[in-house]
Amino acid sequence: MTGLHHPFRRMLAATAVMLTILSAAVLLDAAPASAQQIPTPSTVAALDPTPSAGATPGSAVTGVPAPAAPTPPNSPTGAGTTPGPASLTLQLPTETGGVTSQPLTIVLLLTLIALAPSMLLLMTSFTRIAIVLTLTRNALSLPSTPPNAVLVGLSLFLTLFIMGPVLSQANEEALQPYLKGEITQEQAFQEGIEPFRDFMLSQVRESDLELFMSLSSDERPANASEVPTTVLVPAYVISELRAAFLLGFVIFIPFLVIDIVVSSTLMSMGMVMLPPVAISLPFKLLLFVVVDGWQLTVGTLVASFRT
Repeated sequence: MTGLHHPFRRMLAATAVMLTILSAAVLLDAAPASAQQIPTPSTVAALDPTPSAGATPGSAVTGVPAPAAPTPPNSPTGAGTTPGPASLTLQLPTETGGVTSQPLTIVLLLTLIALAPSMLLLMTSFTRIAIVLTLTRNALSLPSTPPNAVLVGLSLFLTLFIMGPVLSQANEEALQPYLKGEITQEQAFQEGIEPFRDFMLSQVRESDLELFMSLSSDERPANASEVPTTVLVPAYVISELRAAFLLGFVIFIPFLVIDIVVSSTLMSMGMVMLPPVAISLPFKLLLFVVVDGWQLTVGTLVASFRT
């Protein structure tokens, strides 16, 4: 055994020597170039900042040029003034020829960007369409088919289809005149909100309007055009939820009948342990495809918006 250890000891010793040589080479390569150069007497004389005997303080050292005197910056405003730090200011013009406050403008824009999606979703037909499509998926006993992304995308494009005339009117009467500078911001807001108000007033129920008018401290308006927007929007959302649930109930009825028939058949056959959904799901899908259910659902949704 002792003789077998000698080759291993020699191998370990050779390995240690090689590692030492490699470490030294790495350290030499990692050292800066200035540290590896050996200074010569001429280099020391050229780099020595101490003036030699008989040399004046302003004279240059041998081999090293004398530093040039700093040039003072040119001041456009006159001598003796120091230029300040450069700055950039963004000022937005107003209708009166003045300048708006930049922080206030940024805050208003961020607030509008944050609230615009919610306002557009609640003031359009998106709410009713999204709820009805979700209830249709639940009636088919398909919790994840079609996916949520498909339903939301379909709801969004159906909303654009239904709200096309409203958006066109708001663009022609509010956005384009404002971009051309023909009307002010207040006038653009008033003209742009009117088409949405007319659409919501055509869909909202009077009982919902009376509910929120009674809850608010405002005076009762003389006509529908004087209803505040803060009262009209929640009343419209409540009406949309009611209409969506009614449409969902109508869609659930045929699928509920299929579930009842399948459950009764399985119980009469003594197959109690078999889930009824496993048998009724193919029949639901077959019925929905035969009657062209998506076309009926979407057509009913679009026709339910009386404009």
